[in-house]
Amino acid sequence: MTETRPLTRFGVKPLAALTRRLADVAGGRAEPDLVITGARVLSVYSERILPEREVWITQGRIAAVKPAGSHKGGAPRYDAGGGLLGPGLVDPHLHIESSMVTACAYAEAALLNGTTTIVCDSHEIGNVLDAQGIAWMLEDARAAALNIYLTVPSTVPATSAALETAGGDLTPDKIAALFDAWPEAIGLGEKMDFVAVVEGDPRAHAILRAALERGRPVSGHIYGRDFVSAYAASGVTDTHEAIDRDIADDLLEAGLWIYLRGGPPTTPWHSLPGAIGTVTDCGAAWKRVCVCTDDRDADDLLTYGLDYVVREAVRHGVPKPAAWAIGSLHPATRYGLDGEIGGFGGGRRADLVLLDDDLVPQATWYGGELVVENRRITPRLEEALSRPYRYPAPAYATLRSPEPMPALVPGLPAGPCIANAIRTTLPGIELSHERVALDPGPDWAATLSAHDLCHVAVVERHGLRGSVAHGLLRAFGLRHGAVASSVGHDSHNLVVAGLNEADMRVALEAIRAHQGGVCVVADGSVVAMVPLPVAGLLSDQRVGVVAAEMRHLKAAWAEAGCRIPYMGFNLIPLSVIPEIRLTDRGLVLVPEMRLVPLFEPA
Repeated sequence: MTETRPLTRFGVKPLAALTRRLADVAGGRAEPDLVITGARVLSVYSERILPEREVWITQGRIAAVKPAGSHKGGAPRYDAGGGLLGPGLVDPHLHIESSMVTACAYAEAALLNGTTTIVCDSHEIGNVLDAQGIAWMLEDARAAALNIYLTVPSTVPATSAALETAGGDLTPDKIAALFDAWPEAIGLGEKMDFVAVVEGDPRAHAILRAALERGRPVSGHIYGRDFVSAYAASGVTDTHEAIDRDIADDLLEAGLWIYLRGGPPTTPWHSLPGAIGTVTDCGAAWKRVCVCTDDRDADDLLTYGLDYVVREAVRHGVPKPAAWAIGSLHPATRYGLDGEIGGFGGGRRADLVLLDDDLVPQATWYGGELVVENRRITPRLEEALSRPYRYPAPAYATLRSPEPMPALVPGLPAGPCIANAIRTTLPGIELSHERVALDPGPDWAATLSAHDLCHVAVVERHGLRGSVAHGLLRAFGLRHGAVASSVGHDSHNLVVAGLNEADMRVALEAIRAHQGGVCVVADGSVVAMVPLPVAGLLSDQRVGVVAAEMRHLKAAWAEAGCRIPYMGFNLIPLSVIPEIRLTDRGLVLVPEMRLVPLFEPA
């Protein structure tokens, strides 16, 4: 096996340049570079397990799959020891920024989990740094030891400037330019403003047109069965937001691909058990069903990769070959990439995964090169990871919050009133609107305690308005101190919650000192911190380092009493998901998309 090919997205030559070589190897007229033998092959084409097979590989591509023992020459061999051999997994929808690491660092965790191709939507960095930030992330992706494609962010900002302040503004013309400049841009990212789409908003449909005129598929994001027909009629052809069997069934019948999203069971990203019923209960076919991860922090990325989601599908009744197919061939087919990846057909990239009988990855080949063995990265991958892309200086200077910092806590009402509060409940995606009859005590501490409330504020951090909005969280569970994050979906303003303003200020100052991050504060001191200096979203460290920081933060988060995970907390400003949100402009009622005051007369 040669060690000279660059381990990058473009490290394997196009099929058109290798057809004669591949035909010679498959026909026995030339030696392969590598033979993987002694394997049971997971055929995603026929959804069968084929016993006693070997795979012939040349120049990073599959030449043939043959019965074991067919090759008689002297090519290097790898004995699979009777394990299952499947194509590398293809994740059709995720956000690299949610992992808090760069694309180069993301590759390590992905390959350990048997994922060799990802399709990412980088609307987070787009909301902070506009089209330039997306271009930087694409440069990062090109340097990564992973096949990385982009669905161009479609909803930056997610709502009008009257409802929130973002650092980016991706107009239809900018989106068209990204399609034209980057061959990796293979689709339009999740169209989050689904209400605007179904109501015929001109800008929303101009963005759809920029993709459809170029033959690019459109990804979706939708809540509510009533919206499905108009959404599908607008050109949207997939969604990862099928949260239960009934809407999943509606989406399939409307012609959409559905991505069954699996994640840690205690987080908002585990809708697979409910949505999979469209097949297991209602008898729908698998042919337009995939699995995806969507959002993972660095810690969960190592434990709950796409391989975990495939195993969850098996646990809920899907046969193993079919489950592996919805994690590999189906996503590749959805994006028209099945001639390149997703299966073991001749000429495909030699992106392969060796599995045990529980579908746990043991080894991974990327472009025919062994990058993971015995569940550890090889020296070849270590070499590639040691040369990551470095983001330019402007990406490290994106926090321009008001100076001095305005008040983070509203004045205590003088008498009885109604507070428009935000009730948090697990898993933390949807937030309920509660009108709390407030009879103020002598101070905020007594008032908060009496009503199971804590303060929350969103601070504009792009240097545009200097705006701060106040809110109240109910049932959040915070026992002391404060928590804060520069990851406030989707405009990524600063979001901070606390029981007193002093600790809230300490938290924001810690984030400003690092130009981004997530932290927990107790008694005036930072007890846990994950620095995120790149766009206030990403660390520039290896995934293992960030994962360790995340484990410490999660422990401190739980000790502080927070009842929803921090990724649910980061969604508090996401003003396109029901029922109430807080942006830097104030409290937003969804889907009416109107602002309401924090306090109203009793």
